Amino acid sequence: MTYQPHSMLVTGGAGFIGANFIHHVLKNEPDVHVINLDKLTYAGSLAYLNNLADADRYHFIRGDINDTKLVRHILQHHHIDTIVHFAAESHVDRSISSPAAFVETNVMGTFSLLEAARHHWFEVEKCKPDHCRFHHISTDEVYGSLQPNDPLFTETTPYSPRSPYSATKAGSDHLVNAYYHTYGLPITLSNCSNNYGPFQHAEKFIPTVIRSCLKWQHIPIYGNGKNIRDWLYVDDHCRGVMQIIKQGKMGENYNLGGNNEWENISLANYICEQFDKLLPRNESYLSLLEFVKDRPGHDFRYAIDISKVKNELGWEPQETLETGMVKTIEFYKSSFSTNDQLPSSKR
Repeated sequence: MTYQPHSMLVTGGAGFIGANFIHHVLKNEPDVHVINLDKLTYAGSLAYLNNLADADRYHFIRGDINDTKLVRHILQHHHIDTIVHFAAESHVDRSISSPAAFVETNVMGTFSLLEAARHHWFEVEKCKPDHCRFHHISTDEVYGSLQPNDPLFTETTPYSPRSPYSATKAGSDHLVNAYYHTYGLPITLSNCSNNYGPFQHAEKFIPTVIRSCLKWQHIPIYGNGKNIRDWLYVDDHCRGVMQIIKQGKMGENYNLGGNNEWENISLANYICEQFDKLLPRNESYLSLLEFVKDRPGHDFRYAIDISKVKNELGWEPQETLETGMVKTIEFYKSSFSTNDQLPSSKR
Protein backbone atom coordinates (compact mmCIF):
# COMPACT_ATOMS: atom_id res chain seq x y z
CA MET A 1 0.00 0.00 0.00
CA THR A 2 1.33 3.42 -0.98
CA TYR A 3 0.98 6.27 1.50
CA GLN A 4 0.10 9.64 -0.05
CA PRO A 5 0.99 12.80 1.91
CA HIS A 6 -1.14 15.88 1.41
CA SER A 7 -0.15 18.47 4.03
CA MET A 8 3.49 18.06 5.03
CA LEU A 9 5.41 19.77 7.83
CA VAL A 10 9.14 19.88 7.09
CA THR A 11 11.26 20.86 10.08
CA GLY A 12 14.61 22.45 9.34
CA GLY A 13 13.53 23.16 5.78
CA ALA A 14 15.83 26.17 5.43
CA GLY A 15 18.88 23.99 6.01
CA PHE A 16 20.97 22.14 3.46
CA ILE A 17 19.11 18.84 3.08
CA GLY A 18 15.72 20.18 4.15
CA ALA A 19 15.76 22.90 1.48
CA ASN A 20 16.75 20.42 -1.21
CA PHE A 21 13.95 18.14 -0.03
CA ILE A 22 11.36 20.94 -0.31
CA HIS A 23 12.54 21.69 -3.85
CA HIS A 24 12.22 17.97 -4.65
CA VAL A 25 8.70 17.65 -3.21
CA LEU A 26 7.29 20.74 -4.90
CA LYS A 27 8.78 19.67 -8.21
CA ASN A 28 7.72 16.02 -8.10
CA GLU A 29 4.70 15.74 -5.78
CA PRO A 30 1.86 17.94 -7.13
CA ASP A 31 -0.61 16.80 -4.46
CA VAL A 32 1.56 17.87 -1.51
CA HIS A 33 1.48 21.22 0.31
CA VAL A 34 4.61 22.01 2.34
CA ILE A 35 4.84 23.94 5.60
CA ASN A 36 8.46 24.74 6.49
CA LEU A 37 9.24 25.29 10.18
CA ASP A 38 12.76 26.56 10.73
CA LYS A 39 14.45 28.53 13.50
CA LEU A 40 16.85 30.11 10.98
CA THR A 41 20.04 29.50 12.92
CA TYR A 42 23.43 30.13 11.32
CA ALA A 43 23.02 26.99 9.15
CA GLY A 44 19.68 27.95 7.58
CA SER A 45 18.82 30.49 4.90
CA LEU A 46 15.62 31.36 3.07
CA ALA A 47 17.80 32.08 0.03
CA TYR A 48 18.02 28.30 -0.40
CA LEU A 49 14.29 28.34 -1.15
CA ASN A 50 14.23 30.82 -4.00
CA ASN A 51 12.74 29.72 -7.32
CA LEU A 52 10.53 26.96 -5.93
CA ALA A 53 8.67 24.93 -8.53
CA ASP A 54 5.21 25.84 -7.17
CA ALA A 55 5.44 28.45 -4.44
CA ASP A 56 1.64 28.49 -3.99
CA ARG A 57 1.98 25.11 -2.26
CA TYR A 58 4.63 26.36 0.14
CA HIS A 59 4.45 28.31 3.41
CA PHE A 60 7.29 29.29 5.75
CA ILE A 61 7.00 29.69 9.52
CA ARG A 62 9.93 30.84 11.62
CA GLY A 63 9.98 29.03 14.91
CA ASP A 64 11.54 26.47 17.23
CA ILE A 65 10.56 22.79 17.27
CA ASN A 66 10.73 23.02 21.08
CA ASP A 67 7.87 25.54 21.05
CA THR A 68 5.11 23.05 21.76
CA LYS A 69 2.30 25.57 21.50
CA LEU A 70 3.46 26.71 18.07
CA VAL A 71 3.94 23.16 16.77
CA ARG A 72 0.47 22.12 17.92
CA HIS A 73 -1.02 25.20 16.28
CA ILE A 74 0.71 24.38 12.99
CA LEU A 75 -0.46 20.77 13.04
CA GLN A 76 -4.07 21.81 13.63
CA HIS A 77 -4.24 24.97 11.50
CA HIS A 78 -2.60 23.36 8.46
CA HIS A 79 -4.15 19.89 8.94
CA ILE A 80 -0.73 18.26 8.87
CA ASP A 81 -0.80 14.56 8.00
CA THR A 82 2.97 14.10 7.48
CA ILE A 83 5.98 15.32 9.45
CA VAL A 84 9.46 15.08 7.92
CA HIS A 85 11.94 15.88 10.64
CA PHE A 86 15.25 17.29 9.36
CA ALA A 87 15.83 19.93 12.04
CA ALA A 88 19.03 19.13 13.93
CA GLU A 89 22.34 20.43 15.08
CA SER A 90 24.73 18.47 12.89
CA HIS A 91 28.31 19.75 12.98
CA VAL A 92 30.53 17.38 14.95
CA ASP A 93 33.14 20.01 15.85
CA ARG A 94 30.44 22.25 17.32
CA SER A 95 29.03 19.33 19.31
CA ILE A 96 32.44 18.87 20.91
CA SER A 97 32.78 22.51 21.93
CA SER A 98 29.08 23.24 22.70
CA PRO A 99 27.17 20.00 23.34
CA ALA A 100 24.21 21.54 25.19
CA ALA A 101 22.60 22.88 22.01
CA PHE A 102 22.72 19.39 20.50
CA VAL A 103 20.86 17.87 23.43
CA GLU A 104 18.28 20.67 23.32
CA THR A 105 17.57 20.42 19.58
CA ASN A 106 18.26 16.81 18.69
CA VAL A 107 16.79 15.10 21.75
CA MET A 108 14.32 17.51 23.32
CA GLY A 109 13.23 18.92 19.96
CA THR A 110 12.45 15.47 18.63
CA PHE A 111 10.56 14.63 21.83
CA SER A 112 8.51 17.82 21.45
CA LEU A 113 7.55 16.92 17.88
CA LEU A 114 6.66 13.35 18.76
CA GLU A 115 4.42 14.49 21.61
CA ALA A 116 2.73 17.08 19.40
CA ALA A 117 2.16 14.52 16.65
CA ARG A 118 0.76 11.93 19.10
CA HIS A 119 -1.58 14.50 20.63
CA HIS A 120 -2.81 15.90 17.32
CA TRP A 121 -3.24 12.71 15.33
CA PHE A 122 -4.53 10.40 18.06
CA GLU A 123 -6.34 12.74 20.47
CA VAL A 124 -7.54 15.63 18.29
CA GLU A 125 -7.96 14.22 14.77
CA LYS A 126 -8.51 10.57 15.79
CA CYS A 127 -6.47 9.54 12.75
CA LYS A 128 -5.96 5.96 11.72
CA PRO A 129 -2.24 5.11 11.69
CA ASP A 130 -2.23 4.62 7.91
CA HIS A 131 -3.52 8.18 7.40
CA CYS A 132 -0.50 9.97 8.89
CA ARG A 133 3.26 9.58 9.00
CA PHE A 134 6.26 10.79 11.00
CA HIS A 135 9.57 10.40 9.15
CA HIS A 136 12.78 10.98 11.10
CA ILE A 137 16.08 11.82 9.40
CA SER A 138 19.14 10.35 11.08
CA THR A 139 22.77 9.59 10.31
CA ASP A 140 25.17 6.69 9.85
CA GLU A 141 27.27 8.15 12.69
CA VAL A 142 24.97 6.54 15.28
CA TYR A 143 26.51 3.18 14.36
CA GLY A 144 30.00 4.21 15.45
CA SER A 145 33.23 3.74 13.51
CA LEU A 146 34.47 1.01 11.16
CA GLN A 147 37.93 -0.30 10.47
CA PRO A 148 39.11 -0.73 6.85
CA ASN A 149 37.97 -4.35 6.47
CA ASP A 150 34.85 -4.24 8.65
CA PRO A 151 31.50 -5.07 6.99
CA LEU A 152 29.17 -2.21 6.09
CA PHE A 153 26.65 -0.75 8.53
CA THR A 154 23.24 -2.41 8.25
CA GLU A 155 19.93 -1.55 9.88
CA THR A 156 20.69 -4.13 12.58
CA THR A 157 24.15 -2.81 13.45
CA PRO A 158 24.17 -1.99 17.19
CA TYR A 159 24.34 1.70 17.97
CA SER A 160 27.72 2.94 19.22
CA PRO A 161 27.80 6.77 18.97
CA ARG A 162 31.15 8.39 19.70
CA SER A 163 30.53 12.16 19.66
CA PRO A 164 27.93 14.40 21.35
CA TYR A 165 26.38 14.87 17.89
CA SER A 166 25.97 11.18 17.13
CA ALA A 167 24.93 10.43 20.71
CA THR A 168 22.08 12.94 20.53
CA LYS A 169 20.99 11.63 17.13
CA ALA A 170 21.05 8.09 18.55
CA GLY A 171 18.89 9.31 21.44
CA SER A 172 16.39 10.84 19.06
CA ASP A 173 16.27 7.63 16.99
CA HIS A 174 15.46 5.63 20.12
CA LEU A 175 12.69 8.06 21.05
CA VAL A 176 11.14 7.79 17.57
CA ASN A 177 11.21 4.00 17.70
CA ALA A 178 9.82 4.02 21.24
CA TYR A 179 6.83 6.11 20.14
CA TYR A 180 6.06 3.50 17.49
CA HIS A 181 6.32 0.53 19.85
CA THR A 182 4.65 2.23 22.84
CA TYR A 183 1.96 4.40 21.26
CA GLY A 184 1.66 3.06 17.73
CA LEU A 185 2.77 6.36 16.21
CA PRO A 186 3.26 5.65 12.48
CA ILE A 187 6.96 6.31 11.99
CA THR A 188 9.64 5.59 9.45
CA LEU A 189 13.31 6.38 9.96
CA SER A 190 16.30 6.75 7.64
CA ASN A 191 20.01 6.79 8.44
CA CYS A 192 22.03 8.44 5.71
CA SER A 193 25.70 8.69 4.88
CA ASN A 194 27.53 12.00 4.35
CA ASN A 195 25.57 14.27 2.01
CA TYR A 196 26.97 16.80 -0.44
CA GLY A 197 25.52 19.14 -3.06
CA PRO A 198 23.94 22.61 -3.41
CA PHE A 199 23.28 24.75 -0.30
CA GLN A 200 25.57 22.83 2.05
CA HIS A 201 26.95 25.07 4.79
CA ALA A 202 30.49 26.35 4.34
CA GLU A 203 31.74 24.63 7.52
CA LYS A 204 31.34 21.14 6.02
CA PHE A 205 34.21 19.29 4.34
CA ILE A 206 33.38 19.46 0.62
CA PRO A 207 32.24 23.13 0.65
CA THR A 208 35.40 23.97 2.64
CA VAL A 209 37.60 22.41 -0.05
CA ILE A 210 35.69 24.04 -2.91
CA ARG A 211 35.58 27.46 -1.24
CA SER A 212 39.30 27.29 -0.47
CA CYS A 213 40.01 26.53 -4.11
CA LEU A 214 37.84 29.43 -5.26
CA LYS A 215 39.52 31.82 -2.83
CA TRP A 216 43.01 30.29 -3.20
CA GLN A 217 43.34 29.57 0.50
CA HIS A 218 44.85 26.69 2.46
CA ILE A 219 42.66 23.56 2.59
CA PRO A 220 42.71 22.06 6.13
CA ILE A 221 42.87 18.25 6.29
CA TYR A 222 42.41 16.61 9.69
CA GLY A 223 45.16 14.24 10.87
CA ASN A 224 46.66 12.18 8.05
CA GLY A 225 43.57 12.50 5.84
CA LYS A 226 42.99 8.73 5.77
CA ASN A 227 39.53 8.85 7.39
CA ILE A 228 36.92 7.32 5.08
CA ARG A 229 33.38 8.50 4.38
CA ASP A 230 30.57 7.26 2.14
CA TRP A 231 29.20 10.18 0.09
CA LEU A 232 25.58 10.57 -1.02
CA TYR A 233 24.43 13.29 -3.41
CA VAL A 234 21.64 15.26 -1.75
CA ASP A 235 19.08 14.78 -4.54
CA ASP A 236 19.47 11.03 -4.23
CA HIS A 237 18.87 11.36 -0.49
CA CYS A 238 15.71 13.41 -1.02
CA ARG A 239 14.36 10.90 -3.50
CA GLY A 240 15.07 8.10 -1.03
CA VAL A 241 13.30 9.87 1.83
CA MET A 242 10.21 10.44 -0.27
CA GLN A 243 10.21 6.82 -1.40
CA ILE A 244 10.42 5.61 2.22
CA ILE A 245 7.57 7.91 3.28
CA LYS A 246 5.32 6.65 0.50
CA GLN A 247 6.29 2.96 0.36
CA GLY A 248 8.29 2.12 3.49
CA LYS A 249 6.91 -0.12 6.22
CA MET A 250 5.74 1.60 9.39
CA GLY A 251 8.14 1.16 12.28
CA GLU A 252 11.09 0.36 10.00
CA ASN A 253 14.42 2.11 9.51
CA TYR A 254 16.26 2.24 6.18
CA ASN A 255 19.89 3.03 5.41
CA LEU A 256 20.49 5.47 2.54
CA GLY A 257 24.09 5.40 1.31
CA GLY A 258 25.95 6.50 -1.77
CA ASN A 259 28.19 3.49 -2.48
CA ASN A 260 30.97 6.08 -2.66
CA GLU A 261 33.71 5.47 -0.08
CA TRP A 262 36.57 7.98 -0.26
CA GLU A 263 39.48 8.84 1.98
CA ASN A 264 39.31 12.54 2.92
CA ILE A 265 42.71 13.22 1.36
CA SER A 266 41.79 11.39 -1.85
CA LEU A 267 38.57 13.37 -2.14
CA ALA A 268 40.38 16.67 -1.52
CA ASN A 269 42.96 15.70 -4.15
CA TYR A 270 40.18 14.88 -6.61
CA ILE A 271 38.46 18.25 -6.11
CA CYS A 272 41.78 20.07 -6.51
CA GLU A 273 42.44 18.19 -9.74
CA GLN A 274 39.02 19.23 -11.06
CA PHE A 275 39.90 22.85 -10.35
CA ASP A 276 43.23 22.41 -12.13
CA LYS A 277 41.16 21.61 -15.23
CA LEU A 278 38.32 24.07 -14.62
CA LEU A 279 40.25 27.16 -13.48
CA PRO A 280 43.93 26.46 -14.22
CA ARG A 281 46.56 28.56 -12.47
CA ASN A 282 50.33 28.83 -12.44
CA GLU A 283 50.40 26.43 -9.50
CA SER A 284 48.28 23.34 -8.83
CA TYR A 285 45.44 23.60 -6.31
CA LEU A 286 47.03 20.57 -4.66
CA SER A 287 49.59 22.96 -3.18
CA LEU A 288 46.80 24.38 -0.98
CA LEU A 289 46.42 21.16 1.03
CA GLU A 290 47.52 21.52 4.63
CA PHE A 291 47.36 18.84 7.34
CA VAL A 292 46.07 20.12 10.68
CA LYS A 293 45.63 18.63 14.16
CA ASP A 294 43.02 15.88 14.19
CA ARG A 295 39.78 16.49 16.06
CA PRO A 296 39.02 14.54 19.26
CA GLY A 297 37.40 11.16 18.75
CA HIS A 298 37.54 11.39 14.95
CA ASP A 299 35.71 8.30 13.64
CA PHE A 300 37.82 6.41 11.10
CA ARG A 301 35.26 5.08 8.63
CA TYR A 302 31.54 5.17 7.89
CA ALA A 303 30.03 2.97 5.17
CA ILE A 304 26.42 1.92 4.61
CA ASP A 305 24.82 -1.21 3.20
CA ILE A 306 21.75 -0.18 1.16
CA SER A 307 20.53 -3.72 0.43
CA LYS A 308 17.32 -3.34 2.45
CA VAL A 309 16.04 -0.17 0.79
CA LYS A 310 17.16 -1.41 -2.62
CA ASN A 311 15.47 -4.80 -2.29
CA GLU A 312 12.27 -3.57 -0.58
CA LEU A 313 11.71 -0.22 -2.28
CA GLY A 314 13.88 -0.27 -5.39
CA TRP A 315 15.91 2.77 -4.36
CA GLU A 316 19.58 3.23 -5.13
CA PRO A 317 21.71 6.32 -5.79
CA GLN A 318 21.75 7.64 -9.34
CA GLU A 319 24.80 9.87 -8.95
CA THR A 320 28.37 8.71 -8.65
CA LEU A 321 30.64 11.04 -6.71
CA GLU A 322 32.21 12.11 -10.01
CA THR A 323 28.88 13.11 -11.60
CA GLY A 324 27.57 14.69 -8.40
CA MET A 325 30.78 16.64 -7.89
CA VAL A 326 30.46 18.28 -11.31
CA LYS A 327 27.07 19.66 -10.25
CA THR A 328 28.32 20.64 -6.80
CA ILE A 329 31.40 22.52 -8.01
CA GLU A 330 29.32 24.31 -10.63
CA PHE A 331 26.80 25.38 -7.98
CA TYR A 332 29.44 26.90 -5.70
CA LYS A 333 31.31 28.44 -8.60
CA SER A 334 28.17 30.10 -9.96
CA SER A 335 26.97 31.23 -6.53
CA PHE A 336 30.36 32.60 -5.49
CA SER A 337 29.64 36.16 -4.34
CA THR A 338 30.05 38.81 -7.01
CA ASN A 339 31.63 40.91 -4.28
CA ASP A 340 34.42 38.34 -3.92
CA GLN A 341 36.60 38.52 -6.99
CA LEU A 342 38.49 35.35 -7.80
CA PRO A 343 42.17 35.77 -6.88
CA SER A 344 44.70 36.38 -9.59
CA SER A 345 46.64 33.44 -10.98
CA LYS A 346 49.59 34.23 -8.71
CA ARG A 347 49.43 32.93 -5.18
